[in-house]
Amino acid sequence: MSSTLINGKFLASIVKEEIKMEIEELKTKGITPCLAVILVGENRASEKYVSLKEKTCKELGIKSLIFRLPDRTEEEEIINLIDELNRNISINGILVQLPLPRHINQNNILQKIEPIKDVDGFTPYCLGRLLIDNPLFIPCTPKGIIRMIDAYEIETEGKRAVVIGRSIIVGKPLSLLLLRRNATVTLCHSKTERLGEITKNADILCVAIGKPNFITADMVKDGAVIIDIGINVTNYGKVVGDVDFDSVKEKASYITPVPGGVGPMTIAMLMENTLYATKVQKGLS
Repeated sequence: MSSTLINGKFLASIVKEEIKMEIEELKTKGITPCLAVILVGENRASEKYVSLKEKTCKELGIKSLIFRLPDRTEEEEIINLIDELNRNISINGILVQLPLPRHINQNNILQKIEPIKDVDGFTPYCLGRLLIDNPLFIPCTPKGIIRMIDAYEIETEGKRAVVIGRSIIVGKPLSLLLLRRNATVTLCHSKTERLGEITKNADILCVAIGKPNFITADMVKDGAVIIDIGINVTNYGKVVGDVDFDSVKEKASYITPVPGGVGPMTIAMLMENTLYATKVQKGLS
């Protein structure tokens, strides 16, 4: 079987072009979207993501403010910064780059962001609205995955979808979005027993487990749709996903590559959420 490659990089370029045009129109009205990013510590992966976000903001005409704080920063200092950004009407989106250093309680930090500026969609308010099928901001990676599924006209209704990973960043919100599309969803995690038996029954398999090449061909059903959300760097410096791409692509009907799959769409959805936040705050949406 020859699988179809889901080209997230190409889809993201289309989305970004549409966003750029909307931003140019906003600027004629004196409105420039602004995204504030808080980065705590010196995590190399986080630095890379923040740089990509900063670069994309510049490409699209979004003002980007990066607040780099040392690893030893205390919770109160971060919360004070968030409070200041919440009050600043010129800032439309606030993003706290995860993960945070271990001494900081992630939930304490995220819940301080004003929901109307929560472009990551991680506050209890935004996650709660997603749960009741009335979303404000949808977390960027799950949102991008659904956009990819739609673009390739992949059927979800009645299909068996398996999501591996239960974070609020990907697994839990993605499961909810697939449920909204009438898929029958199984959410797996590190404690799931006989995982291979479950994945072999999946029509749609979404993997965010953080282990390079973890999903092999013998764990995949013929004709399955494979969404690889993992980003891992091997000892040789190669970027790979959580799926053994070379073997699994021979069985899948559709598959996302790493890099060039989910990653670019995640960034594009962040830009889209920032644009939407700006429009809502300015009474234009």
